[in-house]
Amino acid sequence: MVSNPNESLNQKVKLDDVATEAGVSKTTVSRVLNNRGYISEKTRKKVHEAVELLNYHPNEIARSLFINKTFIIGLIFPTTSNPFYGQLIFHLENTCESLGYKVLLCNSQGREDKEKSYLEMLQRHQVDGIIAGSHNRGILEYDNPNLPLVGIDRYLSKNTPVVSGDNYDGGKKATQLLIDKGCKKIIHINGSPSLETPANLRREAYEDTMRENQYLPQSYIMGGNVIETIFDENLNMDGIFASDDLIASSVIKEAKKRNINIPGDLKVVGYDGSEVTRMLLPELTTIQQPVKEIAELAVELLLKQINGERESEMEWKLPVKLIESETT
Repeated sequence: MVSNPNESLNQKVKLDDVATEAGVSKTTVSRVLNNRGYISEKTRKKVHEAVELLNYHPNEIARSLFINKTFIIGLIFPTTSNPFYGQLIFHLENTCESLGYKVLLCNSQGREDKEKSYLEMLQRHQVDGIIAGSHNRGILEYDNPNLPLVGIDRYLSKNTPVVSGDNYDGGKKATQLLIDKGCKKIIHINGSPSLETPANLRREAYEDTMRENQYLPQSYIMGGNVIETIFDENLNMDGIFASDDLIASSVIKEAKKRNINIPGDLKVVGYDGSEVTRMLLPELTTIQQPVKEIAELAVELLLKQINGERESEMEWKLPVKLIESETT
């Protein structure tokens, strides 16, 4: 027995010390700490009391080798500043933590070199799996059959399941609302169509819905001074469907600069409906994504892969919701 447990704080406490304090074998301590095999409640209590008394911290590297798991999940996203990604990462971390996993968060800033570097680093650290919402295409490192991997709103490889909101339904809801409100000249602003992402279905739904109603679709790719260009080139436009809420907020700002009344002269619909955007821009009509549910499903699919299960379904779409407010 250790007569003065405080003395043990001055040196690294070992498994042997816990076993001696608890009056059991090293194997029993290891089984209790790793929750393996049957151990009586009395023995468990003795081991946990010894761990607490000695302030013992298990060697996570040795434990990982023993059970062949690190209980760490890597997250790779292009940014944490976008409100949608911020809320998504919050729910991913919470869900992982509730299931006993820690996360390593990698912010790739949309750069392919940084994304590749992070992907290699996470695999070197032997994370149990990776969830990615990256922006770059053709990264061969993702096409690894032995790597548990889930994409969020991104096609990472042909064998990687992807989770997203129902982008086509969201695009249709947004466009049809503007048409129902009397808009005829509706502009769509989206990201680069070269990205392999389910979000491209928002533009596809916009174009289909416009044609179904005998209107001409017209899309612009976000970047540079495109918002100003849209206003300069389309003096008769009466509706804008923006592919995310940040673009929609820029549209509203430009309209105010030009003394264009919203929604009287111009109606605007955004996309994402994150908690931060709803708080800062409650007047924006938007398509709200089920962020919490997307995060939970992504983690569920990843843990199935980690445990050796493979889903035959590769694409998972969750329902989105139209939130109508003052900009329409």
